[in-house]
Amino acid sequence: MLAQTLYPSAAMKTVYKMPDYAYVAKEMMKDGVTLNLLWLEYCEKCLSSGEVPYQSTQFNKYYREYLAKSNPSMHLNHKPGEMMQVDWAGDTASIVDTDTGELIPVYVFVAVLPYSGYAYVEGFLSMDQQSWTAAHVNAYKYFGGVARIIQCDNLKTGVLHHGRNEIELNKSYQELAEHYGTAVLPARVRAPKDKAMVEGTVGVISTFILAALRNRKFLSLSELNEAVHERLYEFNHKPFQKRDGSRASEYEQEKPFLLPLPAHPYELSVWKVATVGPNYHISVDGMNYSVPYEYIKQKVDVRLTRSAVEVFFNGSRICSHIRLYGRKNQYSTTESHMPEKHQQYLQWNSERFISWAGKIGQNTRTVVCAILSGYKVEQQGYKACMGLLKLSDKYTPQRLENACRKALTFTPRPSLKNVQAILASGQDKQDKPQAVTNSSKYGFTRGNEYYGGKK
Repeated sequence: MLAQTLYPSAAMKTVYKMPDYAYVAKEMMKDGVTLNLLWLEYCEKCLSSGEVPYQSTQFNKYYREYLAKSNPSMHLNHKPGEMMQVDWAGDTASIVDTDTGELIPVYVFVAVLPYSGYAYVEGFLSMDQQSWTAAHVNAYKYFGGVARIIQCDNLKTGVLHHGRNEIELNKSYQELAEHYGTAVLPARVRAPKDKAMVEGTVGVISTFILAALRNRKFLSLSELNEAVHERLYEFNHKPFQKRDGSRASEYEQEKPFLLPLPAHPYELSVWKVATVGPNYHISVDGMNYSVPYEYIKQKVDVRLTRSAVEVFFNGSRICSHIRLYGRKNQYSTTESHMPEKHQQYLQWNSERFISWAGKIGQNTRTVVCAILSGYKVEQQGYKACMGLLKLSDKYTPQRLENACRKALTFTPRPSLKNVQAILASGQDKQDKPQAVTNSSKYGFTRGNEYYGGKK
């Protein structure tokens, strides 16, 4: 009573409910859970039990203090399975050219899961798109899962443009992210703190792995990477200096939070732009692929993988082909891409040409057979056969038959041009032998046909 009389404010002091921060830290590891959400749930629980909750500022302050006391050397600003940070190391390794003895630089790719610090390292002979993509695919395989976010620097193999309001990703990189169900979040320009974990890991790796291998000579990239992976295993399993465990043990806790790998790894694609030619084909890397004829003269985007060629117009795929290899200037043609008249032509074969010619006459049939047998590949003679048989529309079937008979008297293998010349000159009308007398008295006597007479 005396205390209440002397110090009335102390008697009325509010008692706040202290949150269970062990529970809060555990929940914060889950995807989509925020500190504000946990504070709201904490407030509802306090109100239902008649207790007084802390305001959000105090709630967050005590949480930071809890983290500092529970694990002072570990930064828990990342959730498990949330992010994978990637970069090229500043230092390079090297292999020896077996022909010249020169040192060939090897560029080192580093990927790290910032929650556990678990890392992946691999060397490549270049920093091009193919190497960048292969490095990601191999890193996902090594981790056995996929982080929800990829954080990278603003290099051209990943980011084409990083503006204030818009980020434009490299097409192949965007495809890789979509294939693995992850999102690309480039670091802010000139903001290395955005990916401090990978920057720090790169420095440690440069010392622990690359510096340790500096005096060894490697004759191939595979030999170098084998040594790198041996040192990488030691790096990931090396005990922490200020706390229990290692990167590998922390990773075992993080691994269940990673997204599962897709059924098939991503296959690198290269994008090119091509123009559809008048023969409704595009030319890519010396090979020709058909496109629906409606797109003649249009510019299209072409996606090339090791096994396939896909063609896109205004973002929509209009066709695909199995990729051609070998000698240049090969053609891959889909019949449905051709105009109707061309499709009808494609459906012809030697039997149909010979059958059609037989209906005109035996000599026409003989000429068609001769044309077809005159090519190494039968299909090469189809155009000439079609041109020959179409002459019956211009000159009548009888004249064509007569012209073929005339041509066969000159050569056993007449060409289309031979028959066209006979018809154009009218020689097919003079295919009957001239009248000749046996009289030695009057010598050679011309018949009435020579003078234009009639029978």
